[in-house]
Amino acid sequence: MVPITHTKCILPPPSSTAFLLLLLLTGFLIFSGVESRAPFACDPSNRGTSNFPFCRVNLPTRDRVRDLLGRLTLAEKVRLLVNNAAGIPRLGIQGYEWWSEALHGVSDVGPGTKFLPTFLGATQFPQVVSNEARAMYNGGKAGLTFWSPNVNIFRDPRWGRGQETPGEDPTLAARYAVRYVKGLQGNVGDRLKVAACCKHYTAYDLDNWNGVDRFHFNAKVSKQDLEDTYNVPFKACVLEGKVASVMCSYNQVNGKPTCADPYLLKNTIRGDWRLNGYIVSDCDSVGVMYTNQHYTATPEDAAADSIKAGLDLDCGPTLAVYTEGAIKQGKLKEVDVDGALSNTLTVQFRLGMFDGPRQPYANLGVPDVCLMSSNQLALEAARQGIVLLDNRGKGPPLSTFRHRTVAVIGPNSDVTVTMIGNYAGIACGYTTPLQGIARYVKTIHQAGCSDVSCKGSQLIGAAEGAARQADATVLVMGLDQSIEAEARDRVNILLPGHQQELISRVAKSSRGPVVLVLMSGGPLDITFARNDPRILAIIWAGYPGQSGGTAIADVLFGTTNPGGKLPMTWYPQGYLAKVPMTNMGMRANPAQNYPGRTYRFYKGPVVYPFGHGLSYTTYQHSIAQAPTSLSVSMLSVHLENNNSTTLTNGVRVSHTKCSTLAMGIHIDVENTGTVDGTHTVMVFSSPPEGKWATNKQLVGFQKVHVVAGGVERVAIDLHVCKHLSVVDKFGIRRVPMGEHTLHIGDLKHSLAIKPTLEEIKN
Repeated sequence: MVPITHTKCILPPPSSTAFLLLLLLTGFLIFSGVESRAPFACDPSNRGTSNFPFCRVNLPTRDRVRDLLGRLTLAEKVRLLVNNAAGIPRLGIQGYEWWSEALHGVSDVGPGTKFLPTFLGATQFPQVVSNEARAMYNGGKAGLTFWSPNVNIFRDPRWGRGQETPGEDPTLAARYAVRYVKGLQGNVGDRLKVAACCKHYTAYDLDNWNGVDRFHFNAKVSKQDLEDTYNVPFKACVLEGKVASVMCSYNQVNGKPTCADPYLLKNTIRGDWRLNGYIVSDCDSVGVMYTNQHYTATPEDAAADSIKAGLDLDCGPTLAVYTEGAIKQGKLKEVDVDGALSNTLTVQFRLGMFDGPRQPYANLGVPDVCLMSSNQLALEAARQGIVLLDNRGKGPPLSTFRHRTVAVIGPNSDVTVTMIGNYAGIACGYTTPLQGIARYVKTIHQAGCSDVSCKGSQLIGAAEGAARQADATVLVMGLDQSIEAEARDRVNILLPGHQQELISRVAKSSRGPVVLVLMSGGPLDITFARNDPRILAIIWAGYPGQSGGTAIADVLFGTTNPGGKLPMTWYPQGYLAKVPMTNMGMRANPAQNYPGRTYRFYKGPVVYPFGHGLSYTTYQHSIAQAPTSLSVSMLSVHLENNNSTTLTNGVRVSHTKCSTLAMGIHIDVENTGTVDGTHTVMVFSSPPEGKWATNKQLVGFQKVHVVAGGVERVAIDLHVCKHLSVVDKFGIRRVPMGEHTLHIGDLKHSLAIKPTLEEIKN
């Protein structure tokens, strides 16, 4: 069996950055009357099926699911274990395609969603998915189970799918995951507007590098890194976001395929985190266990191992083909199949798919897709996501009076589809960078390269000529899906082909200020551009979505004051030689010349650090209110039974009364410049010296708009057990005793955490 390569499961492009990503929302749009699709099940006009107990809306969901399961034959059951679930005509149930995508808006990557001719497009960024997805479902063009978001940690700068994620920081990824899930699913009791899926669980961040691919990769991960990095966003998805689904990944973790590991699935997701939903495989992961990884001796073993481990749904055919055989061979019981179907069917009931035509969102339709308000939101998201990396001398904002003619140069200067990244659909419309700039001033356009690979230099001369004629030059360079993508990790983090030559020669030729704009999902080593005195400003736009060109132009000309921050570290090219993609370790290991990964553990040189981003104004922080000490109460019942908890090592989180350990920090943010701006206050924490060792870690952030000369107070709530704890080498989360340092911009604030041996009375 050939593995399915168009995997399912999804960031808003990193251009939205850590801090913009919190704009994810459900979208309260205007309902428009449309004719809805035929009911998925329980059609009241079908007298043969409408009176079944599973069609009675007033019964508890568990009773409805139990009734339906009792009516199914084994053959019918196994055909429901896969993404293209078969219909059951005798019960009035239609077939259903579980696989739909929504990374950058409703996408047609998976087979569950089609656009034309009913829907001409959908908003491609940010995630105004919820209403548009329901509208497309009502029009018979989409499902209600969307395998998004991708919340994997962006561990390595070469990863082709890093563009899908919220970045390298676990705290940020967790916050993003919760907001995304809640925005997609709605918040009406146990009912679901749309079902989200957090993927790919876990330690999945290698696609195809140096002869190693995701189908064969065994990720060797320490308990420490699994607990304090890789699993953090998935835990938040389930516990805080109440996500309806988690997708297990292709790779093995410490020798076991994730989709056949009962510790990861049944014990952790379903047990410790109490998932109320279903677990789905990455597409053909169950088959890959047998065909690629040779983990099982037979495909029946793969089916049995995955279902018994806690898998409920197979994206792929394996469970439909081999589950009955596994049961006949005694490797699996029918009750195990019933357990899996109970989880998937419960989600469908929560979505209202068995409520006949009585759907809470039945009035959503074509008029509710590509609304002007959604398009405006896509524009605002792109504006807020743009990061001003450098700005010196007489750089931006450009002036429509002094810079009446602008040379717009580069392979990404007039692109459309490139701007929406991967796992996207058909956009409502596009505004390219060239079109956006042309709304402000006269433009002279030269591509400079035929595409981003920039293999030839024959077009550079014309680009130099354009720069000589213009009052300012904007170079729009970077990457696209031909360079970084699913199944395509990068070999290096330099600009491809002759792009560097194009930039340097045009900058030297330009008679006016030069601004470099970069489109990419991952980081780039552009040290040469930072060191070029002719390049006055550098902007990272990520993949800015359908309105990216307007947003870029608004930042260039000062209509928008940039405030975006980098969600990942930008390393120098030399870093890559020290970090094979196959090394999953986060922490530095000097004995092996291993420098560590991400800002939390790597202390070497960077091109730009995590959280970096400039503005056209300046800000100053001051601490208005913050505690200087905090006492940690320990539960005596645990201390009596476990003497390993010592005050010198720190207190196990499970041994503390965490509910009493919340605190607030109040920070005054002053805009000391002359332009109104939006600023993100980031609070980092460093543990006491030598305590399991992060350099620092993000513990809270808040965005605030401050007028020029004004002051705004920001309150950031911190929970000691969650934010100031660290994980030891055994994977145990502890609160270190001693002096923690809180970093807010250039400020440092000390917080002493000390124990109190109190008995907690019942």
